[in-house]
Amino acid sequence: MVDTMALLPSFIRPTRMTKRSARPAARPPARDEAVLDAPDERLSPALVEAGRGEYAAAAGLLAATRAATEWENRDRYVRRLAGFARSRPEWYEQWRAAAPDDPGVLLVGSQLAVDRVWPSPARAELLRETSPLITAAARADDRDPVPWRIALDHARGSHAGHRYFEELWEAAVRRAPHHYGCHVAALRYLGTFWHGSHRECFDFADRAAQDAPAGSLVQALPARAAFGYLTDGCGPEVPRARLDAAADRAIALSARFPAADPWPAEVRNKLLYVLLRLDRWEDARAQLRLIGPYATSFPWDRFSDDPLGHFLHLREHLETGGPRAGTAGLLTGPPGPPDGQGGHACAADH
Repeated sequence: MVDTMALLPSFIRPTRMTKRSARPAARPPARDEAVLDAPDERLSPALVEAGRGEYAAAAGLLAATRAATEWENRDRYVRRLAGFARSRPEWYEQWRAAAPDDPGVLLVGSQLAVDRVWPSPARAELLRETSPLITAAARADDRDPVPWRIALDHARGSHAGHRYFEELWEAAVRRAPHHYGCHVAALRYLGTFWHGSHRECFDFADRAAQDAPAGSLVQALPARAAFGYLTDGCGPEVPRARLDAAADRAIALSARFPAADPWPAEVRNKLLYVLLRLDRWEDARAQLRLIGPYATSFPWDRFSDDPLGHFLHLREHLETGGPRAGTAGLLTGPPGPPDGQGGHACAADH
């Protein structure tokens, strides 16, 4: 097997973070109200306005994240806005016509372009045509790591070579050493091009988490590697102790956030899956209480076309102390689109 760490030495280079982006507060719905991919109180008005064909709130939101260097928030909002524009593009097209050089519109446009071609069988070829859009977004603000996260995803989808990917990675971590989205993109690249080499993925995730601040989302990266291993079914066995350590690290991160908070919802939903696969039932129930009503498409869309319904079935089994066999049956099934980007590849969905 190819030595991943030898080919990508910069992936394990020590880094330091000087500032953590602020996390917005949000008022949770009632406990018995389950919602899927709920926007926080900052994103919600932008989506409502976009639904009316208006872009001012979206432009203002992304301008605010840029001014405050809230890169984690910015990345999350860009993904959601691009996802909305994919089905309702009118507001985005008006924004682009009115302010073609706005860093926000360039960023949403590059994400949207990648999302649109990702499901295509001709993905690799089509993605090459989107490169100028990503370059323009990166040049709009040299501090911003989000265009580089998009570039990392683009490189994976277009089958870019290791050396080129490493150059992108170095540029990304210079801008934000512990940006979660960039780390996830790197982990997924490793999983794609070294299919089954989960130990290398764990090495990368563990090193990144060890170097990151205790409150950084990068602390959840080993649990994401565990999810990749548990849903892959190929490659050498990863020791149980390493899977438990990854889950424990993510549990510690989850405990730093308030219960029923939309911000860590995806981390907690993914962690819930990992804990159930490890038969850590009490830990899973504790995590379910922290999740509250905030279900997320990932990871449940890997197992059902109805991710919210799938989450509700799992919640019912856990809350009623139902049979483990019944719960286990909800953890398998035909995989759906990973992480909202469509097109399943066995080890690519870390």
